[in-house]
Amino acid sequence: MTRGSREFFIMLFIGELSRKTGVKITTIRYYEQMGLIAKPDRSNGNQRRYEWADLERLSFIKHGRDLGLPIDDIRELVELSLRPEQSCKEAHEIAGRHLLFVKKRVAKLKRLEKELKRIVAMSDDGCVGECKIIHSLADHSLCSGEH
Repeated sequence: MTRGSREFFIMLFIGELSRKTGVKITTIRYYEQMGLIAKPDRSNGNQRRYEWADLERLSFIKHGRDLGLPIDDIRELVELSLRPEQSCKEAHEIAGRHLLFVKKRVAKLKRLEKELKRIVAMSDDGCVGECKIIHSLADHSLCSGEH
């Protein structure tokens, strides 16, 4: 075996890895270029061959991206995962920082929702030239608050 040993050995081509993780082939190649996943060994036909550890790492990255974590935070978490004896404090800090970002984003989205509901609820039977929605979008001072 080459990289990483397991009780059972699995080799996947890039298409199989893509299907199993739900990550596009171009994205897998991008993650390789960025160093988030190791460059794979190649078959005699020069096809990329991935191991079980690559599948696990790619699944880890995808889940982080699904949670909205920035690539730099995922990179830090990947590096932390390589040092299992280290304190988990840094991982908590990264997740906590992202949670704060998400909470701020949710608050902003709630303000946007409130303003859009207000604009949509405006009674309007006129033509576009007199449309209250168009006027509200054109003149921010017509909004009920900051959003």
